[in-house]
Amino acid sequence: MRLMWLVLVGMMLVLAQTVSAQARSESLAPLAEQISPAVVNITTSTLIEGQTGPQGIVPEGSPFEDFFRDFQDRDRGGDGDNRPRRSNALGSGFVISEDGYIVTNNHVIAEADEILVEFFPGDGQPAKELPAKVIGTDEKTDIALLKVEATGPLKYVQFGDSDIARVGDWVIAMGNPLGQGFSVSAGIVSARNRALSGSYDDYIQTDAAINRGNSGGPLFNMNGEVIGVNTAILSPNGGSIGIGFSMASNVVVKVVDQLREFGETRRGWLGVRIQDVTEDMAEAMGLEKPGGALISDVPDGPAKDAGLLAGDVILSFDGVEVEDTRGLVRQVGETTVGKSVRVVVHRDGGTQTVLVTLGRREDAERAEQSDEETSEAPADENADILGLTISPLTDTLRTDLGLEEDADGLVVTEVDESSEAFSKGLRAGDLITEAGQQKVTSIEDLEARMEEAHEAGRKSLLLLVRRGGDPRFVALTLDE
Repeated sequence: MRLMWLVLVGMMLVLAQTVSAQARSESLAPLAEQISPAVVNITTSTLIEGQTGPQGIVPEGSPFEDFFRDFQDRDRGGDGDNRPRRSNALGSGFVISEDGYIVTNNHVIAEADEILVEFFPGDGQPAKELPAKVIGTDEKTDIALLKVEATGPLKYVQFGDSDIARVGDWVIAMGNPLGQGFSVSAGIVSARNRALSGSYDDYIQTDAAINRGNSGGPLFNMNGEVIGVNTAILSPNGGSIGIGFSMASNVVVKVVDQLREFGETRRGWLGVRIQDVTEDMAEAMGLEKPGGALISDVPDGPAKDAGLLAGDVILSFDGVEVEDTRGLVRQVGETTVGKSVRVVVHRDGGTQTVLVTLGRREDAERAEQSDEETSEAPADENADILGLTISPLTDTLRTDLGLEEDADGLVVTEVDESSEAFSKGLRAGDLITEAGQQKVTSIEDLEARMEEAHEAGRKSLLLLVRRGGDPRFVALTLDE
């Protein structure tokens, strides 16, 4: 009996080793061969007027300038003259339809005079290079849609659902790293829902090698579906250290569909300024827990027309719970322009539902004017409250601070640097317009709001503070 048991254990060990060996020897080559014909190299050419220093393809001020730059001009001479020169740069992309639509990064083709697409030399592919035209671009997500005219149908890949990608899933990055030509690298999803610098960021972080020139290339799952567009790397030396970022496909698909249909993006616009709800703010407003998006201002627009107010906390938008401001901005932006949506808000200790017809963000941004700058100004009557020295707003202060004639509130003339108010960003020149979600125009008003908060058992007081016309809520502890 014991002998039979030892034989059985030995057979199990041999079987386990065989399975392990097979798993190790499993190759990604079949998948790479299947999807590689749709991956392309992109070469751009730009005429530089009177430039003598090396230039990168990432435009100055690009949100990805600190993360990612493609090759600098290799053809620039060293004679130091100021004659116009040609700057060439390299990137990657992928075909999404048999009639020649190609996705890449906006910064790969930005300001390019000429765009050439080089196809992987697989069976059935057309000419080695084809010129491409720009259908549309979106700087906010760094996505561009190109189009080539081929003599026959092109091999293409499809987008997958990036929301179901899990941390630890295997992925493949393809592209043209460091200008060396077509290349494949493998890794895993290291993290999800990363934000870099934009309102619509939703990046997949991966350790699959992404280098300069991979920008605009696809990140595939093991089903051969594109779940991300390789956009940026985090690196102290410009090379891959295993921290790469790909814009999630569920963001890219919506952008590409709009670029394809309209040649531009058309994002929904609610028309509010918002901020996250912190624990002390939630306590001050009587909310059970932090969450939602606190409206700090309602300028002219859809929200104002519908009756939303500063101080409302948006809890739900179009039937979806709002976790924070980032989530709300993305959801509103992805909603169809002109759609009427139900917005549930916390107001006066209860909830209300408001029906809002969304406008278009791009129109609002074009019409938006620069905020007026403020300057610090002394005041005649002062009071020291909550670490702040404040004064009622006078006509002289309105003029000095560049405020509208009908502006009301209390001016902060000094802030104790050891106070909670200073640590939360209040500074001299700020204008307090509300306390406890009620208007304040005098020091007596503020003291009354503090007393009301004490009587209600609240530990903090919510202030609405404006700086340069930009409002935000700040909760200050009453015991200070």
